[in-house]
Amino acid sequence: MNYYPYAENGRWWLSTPLGFGLGMAFAVLLLWSLFWKGLALWKSARGSHKWWFVILLLVNTAGILDILYIYVFSKRMKKSD
Repeated sequence: MNYYPYAENGRWWLSTPLGFGLGMAFAVLLLWSLFWKGLALWKSARGSHKWWFVILLLVNTAGILDILYIYVFSKRMKKSD
């Protein structure tokens, strides 16, 4: 017996407003994180910061660490060079 009237292939949550909202929030978060990660990786590679590149590549913090690297750590390292 099917308890969910919108259950097609077990994806009932996509047919609800909550499911659509969560899907859109996830898509926006994914694009946000992808943009900042790409920018931070590019800056770390151009600045020859190998350890920062590895850390930024492996740690996913939804763009928070990436933004901190771009605006705080990369400028601080540039001043010390």
